Amino acid sequence: MDSTLPAVAEELLKEIKKAFQETSHGTDTFSFRLKFIFGPSAVPALDLVDQRSVTRVMSPSGRTAYQVLGSSGKLYTCYSSCHFCTCPAFGFTVLQKSESLLCKHILAVYLSQAMGACQELTVSEEQLTSILLAEEEDEG
Repeated sequence: MDSTLPAVAEELLKEIKKAFQETSHGTDTFSFRLKFIFGPSAVPALDLVDQRSVTRVMSPSGRTAYQVLGSSGKLYTCYSSCHFCTCPAFGFTVLQKSESLLCKHILAVYLSQAMGACQELTVSEEQLTSILLAEEEDEG
């Protein structure tokens, strides 16, 4: 996980990862704490994980990004290394208004990592560059 999250959030994600490694059980045990720490992003993020909407995109050089198919059908790129998502909710709710720690997409990335539920996709360096540049073009 990334050190930009508060310690309590980091600890909860570590507990979820440990529980899934040991027993592969659901998040019911953690749902109250997830809702308490992450607020309204928790349930939609769990839905995204259940729908297997998170894909880890890797290139041969080791560069990694995550793509999350949002509930609207739009594909968002997330960067767990710097705690960032390209969705409008991240920009507004997290960065501008500071109302939430994360959007549902980046939380889904962290949860899918903890639960071992990420899909994997290996692409060429050029393909990964195109994915990253496509996001910039959408914003500009």
